[in-house]
Amino acid sequence: MSCDSTSSPVHTTLDVIGGKWKPVILWYLSKETVRFNELGRLINGITQKMLTQQLRELEKDGLIKRVVYPEVPPKVEYSITKYGKTLEPVLKAMAMWGQKHKKRR
Repeated sequence: MSCDSTSSPVHTTLDVIGGKWKPVILWYLSKETVRFNELGRLINGITQKMLTQQLRELEKDGLIKRVVYPEVPPKVEYSITKYGKTLEPVLKAMAMWGQKHKKRR
């Protein structure tokens, strides 16, 4: 049986949540609704530009929801969607594996 790596289910998942920042963003949003600047403070090392880009992609894929409140200055909050919550088992498994891996170092 030949396997086209670009059509594997794991590849599909990585297309949506892969990379350095998306799983971390989803992890925080799975816990609570978070404002943009707060999210930037929670995620050590992410630039504002990268955070904006990653949030847009996650929103486009239906994993998170963006709400803008008509205030000055604008208040923007992000939360995980019902569809995004389907990734919680994956995120929890990643977190558990990461904790075990840290202990091995």
